[in-house]
This record gives sequence, C-alpha cells and structure tokens, in this order.
Amino acid sequence: MPRATGGDIFAIVVNYQTPELTISAVEHLRSSELAERRLRVTIVDNNSGDDSVARLADRFSDMDVIASKRNLGFAGGNNLAIEAALNELADDVDRHDTFFLLINSDVNVEREAIATCIAFMETHPAVGVVGPKVVLPDGRLDLACRRGFPTPGRAFWKLTGLAKRFPNNHRFTGYNLTHLDEDTVTEVDAVMGACMLVRLAAVDAVGLLDDTFFMYGEDIDWAYRIKQRGWRVFYVPTARVRHLKGATTRRQSYRMIIEFYRAMWLFHRKHYAGRTIALLNWLVAVGVVTRGIVAIAANAMRPAGAKRVS
Repeated sequence: MPRATGGDIFAIVVNYQTPELTISAVEHLRSSELAERRLRVTIVDNNSGDDSVARLADRFSDMDVIASKRNLGFAGGNNLAIEAALNELADDVDRHDTFFLLINSDVNVEREAIATCIAFMETHPAVGVVGPKVVLPDGRLDLACRRGFPTPGRAFWKLTGLAKRFPNNHRFTGYNLTHLDEDTVTEVDAVMGACMLVRLAAVDAVGLLDDTFFMYGEDIDWAYRIKQRGWRVFYVPTARVRHLKGATTRRQSYRMIIEFYRAMWLFHRKHYAGRTIALLNWLVAVGVVTRGIVAIAANAMRPAGAKRVS
C-alpha cells in the first residue's frame, strides 16, 4: 500500500472475541461516503484466543490485521495501530489534514457520519477531536458520547445519583451534560472513544493513548491532554452512529465494572489529586470504591443476559 501523503483517514477497530461484530463494524466503515479521501482500516486483535485473527484476515485480506500477543486493553490495542500508521506516514504528510478514527467493534457508522465529522474539522482548523451522536439500539442517546471532565464535584453528583435524578439541572449534570439539547453542535470536554475522530496534529502534540487505562477513561484522558495543548473538542450530532453497547463487555461484566471505577480513580489521581487537598482525595477514593461495590452487588442480582458494566 502506498505511503500516506495527507488526507487519509486511519480507522482502527480493536477486536476481542467478537469477530462477527467486528466484521459488521468494518463493513459499515467500508460503505461510508468519503468523496476523495482514502479510508485505511486496521484491525487489532487483542489476543482473543479464538479463531478471530484467521476469520478477520480471511474476510478482509486487503486490510492490516494486527495480532497482539496479549490483551492490551482498548488503549494499548489502539496504540499498536496508531504507532504502525505513524511509522508508515510519509515525511511530507499534511498532519493537519490526516485523521485517526477510533471505532469500537460494536459500533456501526451511518453512511455519511465520517464525512460529516471530516467536513466539520475542515471548516474548524482549531478542532482536534470530533465525536458523533451515538445512539443505542432503542434510539436513546448514549450519554457518554459528550461529556465534561469528571472533576471531584461532577463525580460527586454522578456517584450520589443526583445527576440522574435531576437530568435538566446544569448544576448536577456537568459530566453527562443531559441538560443540553442532544441535537445541537456543542463544544465539550470529551467525546466517546467508541467513535472519535482525532486530527494527526493533535496526536503529535500529546502522544498516544495512556495504556494505564485498560478499558475506560483513556478517551477522557486523551481529550484532557489534547485540550491542554490548545485544541478544541466538539460533539457533532448531524453525524450518527449506532452503538450495541455492552456487547463487547457483558461476558466480563464484573472485571469491566472494576476497570470502570479504577479508571475514574486513575483520572483523578493523574489530573486532579496533586492540586486537591488530602481529605478530598480520600473522599473521592472512598466514593469510587463504594460506588464500585454497589455496582458489583447490583450486577450480581441481574439475570445473566442483563448484566452490564454500570
């Protein structure tokens, strides 16, 4: 395959024991309308231990399928493909007009979704990250597709349930932003790693995803670092994707619950703990652990087919 010289979109799908979902995700990617741009898809298998690599390599013989020797999590898996792309890029590539597209294996993009995000980036050169409107199978908005950073205050409102109880009160909803119109283009702190478009120049500025985060939080951490370098992040609801949420994690729901709440603490420790008083740090840690225990207990009481992460 010729070296990239600008304008390419490097899409990455990380697979872990979900080859059928990955096939669907890639087929939707390949049906996208992208005008003159070239879409280059890389599939990373996170040491599934099944026949995923053989099936995906056979189905998509024209694509790169990277077989990791161990499960690196979402961040580590994506980093393998990002590093491979960075090594391939031509020296004179237009780094402002080249993009990475992170896509979960359980996400199906609508035909014009990627082009809509790209068009927004083209007309807003200061934007480093764009996320589409992510809808669940029942048509509801996946709240994680537009978020504020989980500051101690926002984490408190979420962990205590007040954000859910008062979804239209901006005082309590600074994390999931439920007080905002879901069909309005909005500048946000972070979008969702399940589907996010990132400008290569922004990646140059901050580096790879932090693989200390195994499954959750790496997208928020990346957005935090990108915004610190002066880039802007936008939610663009005219681009739509469908998220079969939980399909890739339900079988490991207990581990994923632990990873979800671990990520909350990791983010706080990395970005806030150093400038937060010790008592508040302790309260945040206690709150995260307590909420995690409650989530595990609640999950234990659900039928097998209804288990979920949060």
